[in-house]
Amino acid sequence: MQLKANGLRIEVDDQGPKDGPPMLLIMGLGMQLIAWPQPLVQMLVDRGFRVIRFDNRDIGLSQGFDHAGIPNMALAGLRHAFRLPVRSPYTLGDMAQDSLGVLDALGISRAHVCGASMGGMIAQHMAVMAPAHVASLTLMMTSSGARHLPQPPWLLQRTLMSRPMGHRVDAAVEWVLRVLQAIGSPAYPADPQVRRQRVLASVQRAWNPGGSVRQLLAVAADGDRSPLLPRITQPTLVIHGTDDPLVPLACGEELARRIPGARTDFIAGMGHDLPDALLARFAQGMADNAARGSD
Repeated sequence: MQLKANGLRIEVDDQGPKDGPPMLLIMGLGMQLIAWPQPLVQMLVDRGFRVIRFDNRDIGLSQGFDHAGIPNMALAGLRHAFRLPVRSPYTLGDMAQDSLGVLDALGISRAHVCGASMGGMIAQHMAVMAPAHVASLTLMMTSSGARHLPQPPWLLQRTLMSRPMGHRVDAAVEWVLRVLQAIGSPAYPADPQVRRQRVLASVQRAWNPGGSVRQLLAVAADGDRSPLLPRITQPTLVIHGTDDPLVPLACGEELARRIPGARTDFIAGMGHDLPDALLARFAQGMADNAARGSD
């Protein structure tokens, strides 16, 4: 369903008991709400949660920003390297306001929040800008953006900055599969046929590479969030893979050090994805952390 949130059209999926404790799931860069696996959603619903997924602005079926054009990421990267301001059509703070707007549109005053990758960066802003609305915080495979943290290897960066070979659906699918293979969990490899079916469903639902680039620019423009971390007072769980090539483990370790009282689940052999074999572990960790933040 489409809601008006923070002045934008936002596509929302709302499952579970309406009187259950709300769990808001915020997905990462360029990923749609369906990137949160339905089995994970169902595990949370089975535990009594009302689970809300949504497409971030500029991706999926939510309102796009094509009028803003395609950013020059090479120039943005240079400005970032020389510690110059990076300007973006919108900010991660704006996206945090979108998330709060989704809750407001659904009549929810307080929710448990889980963010993955860029979604975890947005969740950090949410927890600080509106602490009364965030009951607990789960940060999955994400980072503070501090400059001293390790970066992805150059070959992976090249893969991520490449483009599909053509404009057909099959070209987009093959490109996404290459990226997922490069960042996936070495100890929990995905079934190739299942992964292909999921990627095809995603591309057919919506394909907006320009939105992904603008979201990436928003991440670059956001810079270092580490000053925010000591201000996060909600019960926090940091979930991170030891083999994450995109957001290395040191990023999760730093979050855990700087967020007061944070707990961790560092998973051997996990990369930068949500393997089916780990969904039950994720659901239990999120539920246990939510229990710490319940009234």
